[in-house]
Amino acid sequence: MKLSVKGSDLSLVAALAIELSSVDEGRSADEIETQLHRERDVNTARSSAKTDRGNPYKKYKFQIRWGGKVVAAFGKVSPFDKGAGKGSHRGGADPSTRSKGSRRTEYDAITLERGVTIDSAFDQWANQVQNYGGSLGSGVSLANFRKNLFLDFMNEAGQKARSYKIYQCWVSEYKALPDLDAGANAIAIQHTKLENEGFERDTSVTEPEEPSLSK
Repeated sequence: MKLSVKGSDLSLVAALAIELSSVDEGRSADEIETQLHRERDVNTARSSAKTDRGNPYKKYKFQIRWGGKVVAAFGKVSPFDKGAGKGSHRGGADPSTRSKGSRRTEYDAITLERGVTIDSAFDQWANQVQNYGGSLGSGVSLANFRKNLFLDFMNEAGQKARSYKIYQCWVSEYKALPDLDAGANAIAIQHTKLENEGFERDTSVTEPEEPSLSK
């Protein structure tokens, strides 16, 4: 029986020899070699990934950044959604089925909610899209009404575990104040709706080393 082992992986050759010494006649050498390659790839992936975290991340620790600064007081962020349109085509001589393909990708608007504070950053940003009272030629700040944002998603200890880049955002809806009620005892919340042209995960952010606190 002749084996073909690619490369100079001596550990794989040794493992293959051990496996062959106890293999039953129902398995070929090629099947054994393929299995060992697969097991090695799985072990390599496990060794390069963090495997000691057993629980999914919680959704209550996050922050928004733009211009290198953290924008405070955000309490809610809507999901990041995108979807590709689909179309079909069939030629007259084709089989009695249609071929399907993707079309334009659409990114849904993202809604942010935060408590009303003295911070006027979002008031100013919303005014860049529509400057009330602006004279002819100054109604829209075309040079900078779009911004790239970052959303940092953190673990329970407050360490950044994932980060997303959101591109070419601009304010399409802005509720500076909620409905007011003299008999209520609730927090005043601002709502901001951001159109965007896409998002992607920042792959430079990796799983942090989780803290171990001594007593």
